[in-house]
Amino acid sequence: MENTETKKKSFNELINDDTPVLVDFYADWCAPCRMMPPILHELKSAMGDKLNIIKIDTERNPDVAIKYQVRGIPNLILFHKGQLLWQQAGVVRMPQLQQIIEEKLAQ
Repeated sequence: MENTETKKKSFNELINDDTPVLVDFYADWCAPCRMMPPILHELKSAMGDKLNIIKIDTERNPDVAIKYQVRGIPNLILFHKGQLLWQQAGVVRMPQLQQIIEEKLAQ
């Protein structure tokens, strides 16, 4: 999912970037969270370089989860140039997810 360039940047650098970022907050013990990777791979294939996707383990990064009020997981947050454009808890299917992202970026 992440390319090497993405790994070198901090979370704040990534979400303030010109490229929109979809953040998937998850935990290893969360069964619904395991449904997201194939959906996110399909989304990345469809959107390519127009979207970066990163995964944040809420167990290892509780401060980030608290900052963005992640109460349920999986929890998806779309950022663009530091702005939180959209947030939703639960599994979102690929066609719906792509549509939401494209609509939010067009606003």
